[in-house]
Amino acid sequence: MHAFHLPSATSARFRPLQTPFSLRKKLPWWHDVLDPGSDIVDKWNHIFLVTCLFALFIDPLYFFLPAVAGPACLEIEFGFGITITLLRTITDLFYFMHIYLKFRLAFIAPNSRVFGRGELVMDKNEIAKRYLRSDFAIDLMAALPLPQIVIWLVIPSIKNPTAEHANHMLSLIVLVQYFPRFFLIFPLQRRIIKTTGVIAKTAWTGTAYNLLLFSLAAHVLGAIWYLWSIQRQRTCWRTECHNEMTDTIPNPCKLLYFDCSTLDLPDRQLWLNTTQVLLKCDAQNDPDFQFGIFAEAFTNEVASASFIEKYFYCLWWGLRNMCSYGQSLMTSTLSTENLFSIFICIGGLIFFSHLIGNIQTYLQSSMVRLEEWRVKRRDTEEWMRHRQLPPELQERIRRFVQYKWLATRGVDEESILKSLPLDLRRQIQRHLCLALIRRVPFFAQMDTQLLDAICERLVSSLHTKDAYIVREGDPVSEMLFLIRGEVESSTTDGGRSGFFNSITLHPGDFCGEELLTWALVPTSSLNLPSSTRTAKTLTEVEAFALRAEDLKFVASQFKRLHSKKLQHAFRYYSHQWRTWGACYIQVAWRRFKKRKMAMELAMQEEFSYLNASGQEGEGSYSYGSLGQNLDGDNYYQAGTSGEDSDDGANNGGQQQQLGATILASKFAANTRRGANQKGPGMDPGDLKMPKLFKPDDPHFYDD
Repeated sequence: MHAFHLPSATSARFRPLQTPFSLRKKLPWWHDVLDPGSDIVDKWNHIFLVTCLFALFIDPLYFFLPAVAGPACLEIEFGFGITITLLRTITDLFYFMHIYLKFRLAFIAPNSRVFGRGELVMDKNEIAKRYLRSDFAIDLMAALPLPQIVIWLVIPSIKNPTAEHANHMLSLIVLVQYFPRFFLIFPLQRRIIKTTGVIAKTAWTGTAYNLLLFSLAAHVLGAIWYLWSIQRQRTCWRTECHNEMTDTIPNPCKLLYFDCSTLDLPDRQLWLNTTQVLLKCDAQNDPDFQFGIFAEAFTNEVASASFIEKYFYCLWWGLRNMCSYGQSLMTSTLSTENLFSIFICIGGLIFFSHLIGNIQTYLQSSMVRLEEWRVKRRDTEEWMRHRQLPPELQERIRRFVQYKWLATRGVDEESILKSLPLDLRRQIQRHLCLALIRRVPFFAQMDTQLLDAICERLVSSLHTKDAYIVREGDPVSEMLFLIRGEVESSTTDGGRSGFFNSITLHPGDFCGEELLTWALVPTSSLNLPSSTRTAKTLTEVEAFALRAEDLKFVASQFKRLHSKKLQHAFRYYSHQWRTWGACYIQVAWRRFKKRKMAMELAMQEEFSYLNASGQEGEGSYSYGSLGQNLDGDNYYQAGTSGEDSDDGANNGGQQQQLGATILASKFAANTRRGANQKGPGMDPGDLKMPKLFKPDDPHFYDD
């Protein structure tokens, strides 16, 4: 059952546009009723259009079958006719398949077009009745194999057939059937345009299609010109032959002699020796008989040439006269010849104008973006000159305009994506961005749902060489994820004297980390965070940008972004956090080295004092010395007695070991004191992870 119902009077005729698959899979598609908007029908229309053009090219080739094969004789080249007949038979099969398909092709009921597309009539009887009343007669006339019937059935059944009879019959049949085949293309083109919107999907395909139509018109025109040339030659022969019949000569002319099958007859040989037909019907000797526009076929020996030479010469004749509108034609006074020349002039004007107009349309459709870019570039140049911008700034603007054209070809991707449905837009963004952002190590830690949400909000960002993406102290409005190019990220820590840090960001790196810290805070203010670094492009850069409002939305909707794993990954892959960590390690190392040096100096002074005391006399005692441990706490070191002064030199190493032992014990005491300050009953694993904020700035000059 369908979701909607039709009236009972029309329920047997109408079906909804979307027929359930369970009803359509019972029979193959060639036995089922087809939707005119389906992919199968669309593909068949394109295939049948190519077949129709091929058939229109094949039919005029029958006009090249008659040829001058000897002195004053014509013949039909049946060997070449067999090849044409086989090709014609193949195209006829496609015409019959098209008729069968139209008996299975549903149509839209005219009274159901009130809203939307309307209802499809799926009943086979209704489809057949409608087709028989409309296009069946023309389709059947175009599909009948009439030339094959004439060549293989009619001509052999005629007693004593001649080349003239065969030529007349075949030409008549081809001309009669050519018109329905030609007019069959127009409704086929309309159906293709109605279904797909265009005949050719690309500009160059459309240009080639229009050139093919123009060449086909020239091909037909050249074939007709050759056929009428042969007919004009035979008319001259018959006229002179009738004149000889009235004269009293020993071997009078016979019309049978103009057939090449009588070439070996003795009477014909005698007639050739005495006749004036060949001389009077020679177009090269300026005879009394006017050949007009057909004289070229005999002065250039086109009628007796091979098929390839004959065909290309006739095609060139047709192209030349269609492009020049027949201005070079020198006609005779014959009315049919003048009408043919008038048709060439008018037809050439129409076809050539149609060709130029369509080619210009197709080429302009492919060049419209380039032309718009040229206009914008010209306006930019005029604006820069009017505002008198510095030359280096003008050059940077030109580089950006050029780079943006090379990257996007003038297409506004955001407007295209906004016009699409949400689900389709998500799939497109996933296809464009997912593989690229997975190259960013921070994004590789995220799940698919979070990546889809981020991909949906990424926008393309282009920057030329030596451009500042963000400066230190400016508000950060977007996070930037590099896809191509290199960026120099540097900081002076707010302008601190003597401080400078610089790193190079490569594809896969990101900048603008301050924005993520700002977005993860639930009660963050409306003010954007300030940048702690300056980002400057070293080459042309192509990147994806995640804007502040989009990142805030993702952070508020997806709690996955607040996980410890992602925050640790963010700290690990962030160059700013690495810089901060390196600075703190450097500060701690300098403090450690400074205090260690102070301790070593104190121990050396004490050692010198003990040696001096030991040399003054035995039994005397030295006072203890005051030292300092690594943590800055004071400790007391006892002196040695006079009795041991003689062994002072040997006990120096033991005193150093004693000092190290005291330092170790003091460090352990401090460690236990710090552990006790955590409070009883607290588990170290229960400690909350600190927020994702930048630590306090280290100061190298504290010590």
